[in-house]
Amino acid sequence: MSNKNEIGNLLLRVVLGLVFLGHGAAKFQGGIENTVGWFDSIGLPGGLAYVVAIIELVGGIALILGLGTRIAAALMGLIMIGAIFTVNLAGGFLNGYAFDLVLLVVAAHLALNGSKLSSLGQLVFKNKHQSKSFVESA
Repeated sequence: MSNKNEIGNLLLRVVLGLVFLGHGAAKFQGGIENTVGWFDSIGLPGGLAYVVAIIELVGGIALILGLGTRIAAALMGLIMIGAIFTVNLAGGFLNGYAFDLVLLVVAAHLALNGSKLSSLGQLVFKNKHQSKSFVESA
């Protein structure tokens, strides 16, 4: 993969991570009980609010750091599918699901392609493979 593609993937990964980190933090800062109540009011189990908030918060940090990018992005994509179909579809494209659709596509791209540049996961696994190769050759 070209360096330009990796730079693009890095930008997508970090921005998606920042967006989800912000949304997850806001759910806790605004009182997670409010989010639980809102989930209940739209017919979703209130406890799901904790799952979503934790995935957004921890997943956002993971994306920024480049740890488990594909898994975190896939989870973000699932959250966006849920948001589109349970909340925003009724609002139409511009007033409803356009932003969520963009986040879904970015998450899908990262889940499919990963992002190795400036990735803590790449650094950790690269060192594991180098260590293993060194041990095997000794």
